[in-house]
Amino acid sequence: MMKRIYENDPWLEPFKDAIDARHDRIEACRRTLLGRKKRLSSCFNNHLWYGLHFEEGHWVFREWAPNATRIYLIGEFNNWKRTEGYRLQPCGNGDWEITLPDFFLHHGQLYKLWIEWSGGGAERLPSYARRVVQDPESKVFCAQVWQPAEPYRWRHKATGLKGAPFIYECHIGMSGEKEAVATFEDFRRDVLPRVARLGYNVIQIMALQEHPYYGSFGYQVSNFFALSSRFGTPEEFKALVDDAHSRGIAVVMDIVHSHMVKNEAEGLSRFDGREDLYFYDGWQGHHPAWDSRCFDYGKPQTLHFLLSNCKFWMQEYRLDGFRFDGVTSMLYWNHGLETDFGSYSQYFGNGVDENAITYLALANLLVHDILPGAVTIAEDMSGMAGLAAPIEAGGVGFDYRMAMGIADHWIKWIKELPDEQWSMGSIWWELTNKRADERTVSYAECHDQALVGDKTIIFRLMDKEMYYGMQTGSRNLTVERGVALHKLIRLVTAATAGGGYLTFMGNEFGHPEWIDFPREGNGWSYKYARRQWSLADNPDLRYAGLEAFDAALVHFLRGRNLLESVPECLQCDDQSKVLVFKRADVIFALNFNPVNSYEGYEFAAPSGLWRMAFNSDEKRFGGFDRLQSAEAHTTTGNNTLKLYLPSRCALVLYKE
Repeated sequence: MMKRIYENDPWLEPFKDAIDARHDRIEACRRTLLGRKKRLSSCFNNHLWYGLHFEEGHWVFREWAPNATRIYLIGEFNNWKRTEGYRLQPCGNGDWEITLPDFFLHHGQLYKLWIEWSGGGAERLPSYARRVVQDPESKVFCAQVWQPAEPYRWRHKATGLKGAPFIYECHIGMSGEKEAVATFEDFRRDVLPRVARLGYNVIQIMALQEHPYYGSFGYQVSNFFALSSRFGTPEEFKALVDDAHSRGIAVVMDIVHSHMVKNEAEGLSRFDGREDLYFYDGWQGHHPAWDSRCFDYGKPQTLHFLLSNCKFWMQEYRLDGFRFDGVTSMLYWNHGLETDFGSYSQYFGNGVDENAITYLALANLLVHDILPGAVTIAEDMSGMAGLAAPIEAGGVGFDYRMAMGIADHWIKWIKELPDEQWSMGSIWWELTNKRADERTVSYAECHDQALVGDKTIIFRLMDKEMYYGMQTGSRNLTVERGVALHKLIRLVTAATAGGGYLTFMGNEFGHPEWIDFPREGNGWSYKYARRQWSLADNPDLRYAGLEAFDAALVHFLRGRNLLESVPECLQCDDQSKVLVFKRADVIFALNFNPVNSYEGYEFAAPSGLWRMAFNSDEKRFGGFDRLQSAEAHTTTGNNTLKLYLPSRCALVLYKE
């Protein structure tokens, strides 16, 4: 029998009863939802019942709106008028239904609902709408009948994740070089081959669920079952997923179940006049920082809505899993705002929304029942113990959690200290301080660090010098420092990762400047909402070397399955600024010293012959070629290895 998390961690033993009670709540809810069914994957089919469907030669539309007194379908087919022929009929339990002949609706037509309740009424978008489009002039959103004559024919199945995840976080709309919104087809044609060449085996796609405001990065969702129409059609997205699978790349969706946009015309807020239809009543139903609505995860209807949403995306688009956004906000009644999580006691007790924990556990069970090889990742900054531990061990069941503190520490070190004052001990501790029973995804920076108002690592290291000194022939000390540290930071972060590694698209080659979506404050410009791939493709610029280094690193780590093993520190020298560690049969030796190179630097190592796989100072990586490629080193009789460690350089050696 699997050990409980409090049996592996004595600090959790005082919370044994709370952990067991949490597990019992999850199991009780699972049994209730299962009923007489044997598997969770057989449950949660709301998306197959509600919404618009073409069934046996006619159209059927169903909606759940228990507070409604009257509902009409309105649209282009009836000149947006409330007519008796398009009036829904109540059919019990808050459900409404209408059946229409096949010729009443046609592919591409726009429609909405008109919902009336006691004391009011308004236009609404169906809660299970699968296609929502925005009028380019009026900016109004409408649902759209989507029944193409030729449905997409899949060529490949979702297989889930194979091996440790090396994640390429991406946003479709800003993935093109033109100052415009890129499409699924643009990404499939231009970016996907690049991801494959770089060696990443997962694309984590943001902003797939429909959202009214483009600049929200997709985190203010209005229509949970609708693929964002900004980027193309469902068939074009399916082609992208299919292509990724053909290249051995898993597709993970950044799913937002932590909150919902408060817009009433587009979302579910006051959908049928009720404040708490899917949401908590009172203050708990409103997010004070995000100005959005918070789901009531204790309501059966909300559970079925969200769990059906997970199943829909996996089955309709053959996704390989999810990265759940805003998990911290879900876990705590105060959403983790202005909270320093310094005690295990904060993970249990009255401050925790146990309904949300039950939902997340059920979502993990469902996803893995649908696709055993699926991957689930939690974005949590609180460090809640057990979040990424198996449910049978008393955990919540995520496969991985985001190691969010690592990126924060890199910003802190770069911002507050010159690199000659960086502590190798602190770096090692922060990169490897992880729970032994939970896997994490490490990253030096994601999309968060690239947003306007913040700075990417490369921009923090170089600032304005980036505009003048990135030519390969130029000699700029600030740029040379930035290029060298950019490689070292990425190598040490990836090589110590606790199970997975992530980068945001373009950051692997040091994409310049920030991300700023079109808005009134920048004149609705797309200048900073794009990726300048041509910079990395230009051999005369240093970006090309940074990209080449990232590809070499990812291919090497993946090729040797190094993230499956545990990193072991061999040398951590704050005086010399040298950090040496081993992972399986590979040694990583990094010299962060800005001026000192070391001839014959000694450290204890397993006996044998160690050959250099690559080093960050190679010319192809924009370095100075101070080392001989593929050189070999043999340990001495007392198991000591001697290396030449140039300043601001990293060596990667494998044992022959």
